[in-house]
Amino acid sequence: MKRFDKYWIGIVFGLLLPAVFILLYLNHYNLWFLLDTGRYAFPTYSKLCLLSVFPNLALIFVFYTTDTWNLSKGVLIGAFPYMLAAIAFTI
Repeated sequence: MKRFDKYWIGIVFGLLLPAVFILLYLNHYNLWFLLDTGRYAFPTYSKLCLLSVFPNLALIFVFYTTDTWNLSKGVLIGAFPYMLAAIAFTI
């Protein structure tokens, strides 16, 4: 596991996992129609961006327990764009 302990691998995981989670969440709960309406689009984007960070937190915990510190830091760095997007959509 130590050979995979690199920042860039963590950043890739941190950027892709929330995007996949958002797509799975939208498909499972059939929420695509909310994104088509202009009235509820931005509050929905904000909540989806905040919700998508939770799988990253679980992944950070897993990487901390396996002592792969660079991977966990990369996942945390990859989560920041989603948190900033959630702030941008609420303003």
